[in-house]
Amino acid sequence: MPVTLRAKCIIVGDTTVGKSSLCQMFHSDGSHFAKNYTMTAGVELLVKSVNIPETRDSVELFLYDSAGKEIFSEHVQKYWDHPGVIIVVFDVTNETSFSSCAKWLERVRSQKPDVHMPGVLIGNKIDLEQRQVISPKAATHFAESNGLKYFECSSKEFQNVEAPFYYIANEFYKIYQERIEHFKTLSL
Repeated sequence: MPVTLRAKCIIVGDTTVGKSSLCQMFHSDGSHFAKNYTMTAGVELLVKSVNIPETRDSVELFLYDSAGKEIFSEHVQKYWDHPGVIIVVFDVTNETSFSSCAKWLERVRSQKPDVHMPGVLIGNKIDLEQRQVISPKAATHFAESNGLKYFECSSKEFQNVEAPFYYIANEFYKIYQERIEHFKTLSL
């Protein structure tokens, strides 16, 4: 019997790093890239199911695309209770957005401080490679030292957009499988 898991995925990062574009491109399989910028003023919710390879199971990702402006931070955090996975996004052409990743990560992790939460760090806007100021090496180092997996992508070009979402869905599924195995050992 197929299993469908539901994962609350909190997406954070500074304003204009491309969080909404990433979510919309993933959700629409690359068919919806907004040409005009519209600032997210709270939290926008998108839902997409990801099939788990070599199973009939799936993980339904509830994508909580959160506003990046400080003025909205208190309001936005009300939606972050019980996160399952986390995505931290920065703009590879913007040093400040990369420096802010630690702050964003800490804010989400403080919601469940004692629970391991799978997550990814996404360097977005790699289509602007001439303006890239954050090296993949620096981003990978930050990600690994914070228990995250690093991905680079371009939501505008739909380049590598799906990989981080599939990765976190699979990591969430692995935790579920580990819990099932744990409960089986308890009942022996």
